[in-house]
Amino acid sequence: MAQVFPKWANRVPLILGVGAVGFALFATFGIWYWFSPSFTDAGYRPEQPVPFSHKLHAGDLQVSCLYCHGNVERAAVASVPPTQLCMNCHTLVARDKASLEPIRSSASSGQPMMWVRVHQLPDYAYFPHAPHLRAGVGCSSCHGNVKAMERIQQVQPLSMSWCLDCHRNPKHYLRAPEELLDTSWEAPKDQDVRGAKFLAERHLSPPIDCTGCHR
Repeated sequence: MAQVFPKWANRVPLILGVGAVGFALFATFGIWYWFSPSFTDAGYRPEQPVPFSHKLHAGDLQVSCLYCHGNVERAAVASVPPTQLCMNCHTLVARDKASLEPIRSSASSGQPMMWVRVHQLPDYAYFPHAPHLRAGVGCSSCHGNVKAMERIQQVQPLSMSWCLDCHRNPKHYLRAPEELLDTSWEAPKDQDVRGAKFLAERHLSPPIDCTGCHR
């Protein structure tokens, strides 16, 4: 058959085999990463019906997170503020600003604002905010430096593996009560020591079994 196939043709099966293995590895990595929450969810930054700036309100004006998200310390979810709460200020401040017309229309009609939800967990995952705050996990551990954001965006994947990483080693995220709302907080060099102290003092034992989040 040498007259039909040259010698280099003997290497074709090997080349094809190596290529197939390489393609399979690339495809596996691609599916693992490009279809993971780290790629598909982190960075989500939708436009809102009103260009609400967290940098202006929470950063420059230092409006407390708890003023707008008042239920976060006692409820499972951090509520989106109703229109009337916005009007507490905007009846007097920037009352004729064009970009706030949807707020004024909502207040006059009684129809709620249709804000676009940014942080969305699946219905089968139970995440209560209140016990996490009581444990000493601050806002920015999940939501990033909100006080520097013109438009709110998702900075963490909020995936099951990401949550479990924290539950298995929570020391890195635990803070003093006065640091919870500081969205520019960064773990100090002695955070492992501080975190271990908080973990013991607060008698924390984060669940890592299925029923901790799936009930």
